[in-house]
Amino acid sequence: MTATVKYDEVEVGQEIPAVEYPVHRVNLVMYAGASGDFNPIHWNERHAKAVGLPDVIAHGMFTMAQAGRFVTDWAGDPGAVVDYGVRFSSMVVVPDNDEGAVITVSGLVEEKLDGDRVVIALTARSGDSRVLSRARATVQLA
Repeated sequence: MTATVKYDEVEVGQEIPAVEYPVHRVNLVMYAGASGDFNPIHWNERHAKAVGLPDVIAHGMFTMAQAGRFVTDWAGDPGAVVDYGVRFSSMVVVPDNDEGAVITVSGLVEEKLDGDRVVIALTARSGDSRVLSRARATVQLA
């Protein structure tokens, strides 16, 4: 866990450096087991292509979880997120190779609120696509 970020140490407009989260098909199988979402588009290439997808795709909630992880790692406290929402704007395609895919998440302190809370605007990309839009987290800082 990183050091806890303090409210007085952040400013509106402050960038939070990008972090890359590798994604391999085994991660999707593990997520399916944890979430109970065994839709074959998330693990079976033949099925994914049969329904018109380019390949196996990551679960939307898996993608959202990586951006949430980015915020909690930055804040230094998994309980710091008091509100979090995204819209899914594109797919994370996960090819069956050693490289897999990468979800790159970055942030920007968009607003400082009363009560030591900040609003973080998140950007999540995979390849050339923005995979989350309207991604925002309100975080309670120390």
